[in-house]
Amino acid sequence: MIDEAAVSARYLTLAPLLDERARRLVAGAEANAIGRGGVAAVARATGLARTTVQRGVHDVRTGEALGRGRVRRPGAGRPPIEERDPTLRADLEALIEPTSRGDPESPLRWTTRSVRNLADELRRGGHAVSHQTVSELLRAMGYSLQANRKTLEGASHPDRDAQFRHIDAAVQLQLGLSQPVISVDTKKKELVGPFKNGGKELRPKGEPERVLIHDFLIPDLGRASPYGVYDLAANEAWVSVGTDHDTAAFAVESIRRWWTTMGAPLYPGATRLLLTADCGGSNGYRTRLWKRELQRLADETGLEVAVCHFPPGTSKWNKIEHRLFSAISQNWRGKPLVSHEAIVNLIAATTTRTGLRVRSALDASAYPAGVTVSDAEMGTLYIRTDPFHGEWNYTLLPRDRLPLD
Repeated sequence: MIDEAAVSARYLTLAPLLDERARRLVAGAEANAIGRGGVAAVARATGLARTTVQRGVHDVRTGEALGRGRVRRPGAGRPPIEERDPTLRADLEALIEPTSRGDPESPLRWTTRSVRNLADELRRGGHAVSHQTVSELLRAMGYSLQANRKTLEGASHPDRDAQFRHIDAAVQLQLGLSQPVISVDTKKKELVGPFKNGGKELRPKGEPERVLIHDFLIPDLGRASPYGVYDLAANEAWVSVGTDHDTAAFAVESIRRWWTTMGAPLYPGATRLLLTADCGGSNGYRTRLWKRELQRLADETGLEVAVCHFPPGTSKWNKIEHRLFSAISQNWRGKPLVSHEAIVNLIAATTTRTGLRVRSALDASAYPAGVTVSDAEMGTLYIRTDPFHGEWNYTLLPRDRLPLD
């Protein structure tokens, strides 16, 4: 009588240690030793297919070699899915092709193209495929997960390059005369509090700094609006951290603080100040309040305040973006901005290998939004526009220099 339990016990002991070929040979040896009825008995005891046991018996009896390192004969095994389903690859590529995101009737059109969603859509199309197979096919086709990349600048103004050349010429002339040139802008507003801040910093393993799960405004802390003033010649900067609205009045007050604390001592003989700024935001060329406040600054300091705006869609070319703001972001990466004071200290501690020096202070003054400047007030400004795009290039002169009628 055949002891199938003993056969099963021996096979289960060895099977985890063997590859496919060796398991087949063990089963064949057992069946060969049993003799008549051995193939059926071993198949029942091991759970292997009778054909597999029969092949094992044949290999044991003939000693047929399969080649060094080979488990199966050449051509053996399950055929690739592309052979079993010739249209699968083409249908998958049609689903992920950016220009044909999907039929308007397809659920995939308005959902993320994850491997599970792709597999669901393929199955609806009659393909027997799993999400794992879809993943393997995508890798073989050269696809991988990709984040969005900001490279498209949108429509550009026809005089964009000409304005760049105008700004460069104005800056070089101003620097050549040892007069100050500053790049100004507002950095991204930040929530104040124990919120997650992008990036990582060194900490003991397994002890990340704990922050809030949700980024909801904390009314008592509010937001911080850092307005920067970067001195191109000195590689120095001033940043006012505002607690109220980011208005033109706040922007000009930040420039005023830079001049009082850093600019005037550095340029005691200055007669003219040149600003490069974006074309929008609190320092936009269409903002009346911006020009009115610059007029007040010119009157107070006795400086001619010249402004050159970058064309629409080119704000990232402003020097302050990559010489100051990027350095600040690197310095506070991974650190929660828990208070306005912490933000001021982190900004002031920012340095670069090129010797950047930054000073910062909190500006808790109120800057109400929605302030209007009348036509009558605009008429009192002593503004001189440049012949080339006077809306982008203009100078506010001190009003005590107005010619007498």
